[in-house]
Amino acid sequence: MFQRFLWLEWKSFFRSASLGKNIGLKIFLIFLALYFSVAFLALGIGLYPLLQETFPNQDPLQMVNRFVLLWLVFELGFRFMIQTLPVLDIKPLLNLPISRRKAVNFVLLKSMYSFFNFLPLFIIIPFGIFCINKGDYGIWNIIGWMIAMIAATQCVNFLNFLIKKKFTDNLKALIPAILAVVILGILEYFKVFEISFWFGKMMDFLVLNPYLAVLPIVLLIMLYKWNQLNLESKFYLDAGLKEKQKDADTKNFEWTKKFGVLAPFLQLDLKLIWRNKRPKTTIYMSLLLLGYGLFIYPGDMYGHPAMYVFVGVFMTGIFMINFGQFVPSWDASYYPMIMAQNIPLKDYLSSKAMLISCSVIVLAILSTPYIYFGWDILLINMVAALYNIGVNIPILLYSGSFNKKRIDLDKSPFMNYQGTGAAQWIVGIPLMFLPVLIFWLLNFFISFEAGLIALSGLGLLGLLLRASLMKYIAGVYQKRKYAMINGFKQTGE
Repeated sequence: MFQRFLWLEWKSFFRSASLGKNIGLKIFLIFLALYFSVAFLALGIGLYPLLQETFPNQDPLQMVNRFVLLWLVFELGFRFMIQTLPVLDIKPLLNLPISRRKAVNFVLLKSMYSFFNFLPLFIIIPFGIFCINKGDYGIWNIIGWMIAMIAATQCVNFLNFLIKKKFTDNLKALIPAILAVVILGILEYFKVFEISFWFGKMMDFLVLNPYLAVLPIVLLIMLYKWNQLNLESKFYLDAGLKEKQKDADTKNFEWTKKFGVLAPFLQLDLKLIWRNKRPKTTIYMSLLLLGYGLFIYPGDMYGHPAMYVFVGVFMTGIFMINFGQFVPSWDASYYPMIMAQNIPLKDYLSSKAMLISCSVIVLAILSTPYIYFGWDILLINMVAALYNIGVNIPILLYSGSFNKKRIDLDKSPFMNYQGTGAAQWIVGIPLMFLPVLIFWLLNFFISFEAGLIALSGLGLLGLLLRASLMKYIAGVYQKRKYAMINGFKQTGE
């Protein structure tokens, strides 16, 4: 049965409307995987000699054990932020003689073969081999330690599975757990209660008594069984459909009527953002990432003006990037209806451009307190905002014509990569690095002012040509509308 599931996923991948993008993204991820594999392997090989040379009077294994708990907590947080859980489309399986347990076991076992589970092995195994060769401990002692570490990594995998399934739709419920971790971290920092020290002592005891490696294995089995029962209980089409009753949100944004023919599209976009978690999150993230400059401006490490241009483009355009890169995927559920109506595509795209332009202006205004770090910072931010409006918005809208992946607005917004394809990665190059390159060249060969004038000129030129650009981009959307409609009909990510 597992072979059939794998075969179905194989066919789903190669029959996807975004096959080319998927292959390109897979190749990119393979290169990343090779890079991190080599980096972790180098760390695993060099960790024991490095600790032995730096701390000659201490046992390297005991030192590593002191940081095992911190590593596991960091790994859990990293997985929660980055790792995408395996999914299986259960709808076609419900009317077939396939047991729920087999389908659930396929999903859980598939998660065990995640690259995130293999990465720690490049540290654990080489370090364990060094410990055996040095003769500090017996072979079985180190094997027991390695088994316990591998089981702990898998426990983190299934714990992440539980957390994501339970809390991604209600992140507020995670606040008590986060506060507990923060409190323990503060107690650790001030050496009031060093939980990592006592956890390290437990690991030292496990090394001396390798049969205790069965304990993390038992915990792993329990977490697996917990996930299994949890997923089986949701193996229904109507699972999760019953929610608490909420008062209907009837905001109509009547003030948008002053924008004439663009008003209906603006109303739809504002309602979409206001009523759905994922697009609403783009607003919160935009406000949060306005603080990015606080990490760059005070220090001297990134003191080059070109870096300030990057920060300016990023801060004033973060909503533009987060929202604009998924145009028109936000409208995937009713995009075929839009294309079937007598709706001018130019007006549809112009409304998107207006909404995103307003966000750039608002973020530019909110970034004005950075004048504290100098007038040149304020000037760069304003120029970056003008460049975003004139150049980057048309680039984003043009790249949207290559979007063929749908976005389900009712899904969790947190670290949701649905709708993300190769286009979202590639478009980042001209968006973020082209203005930096233009400014750096002119600043290096001519002057600081010349770089700012060039970016401002490009922004103004884009605004002057906005009508022609919208007409051209609308033509591209018109040519690709059937491919986009076909892609939006597919439910795979």
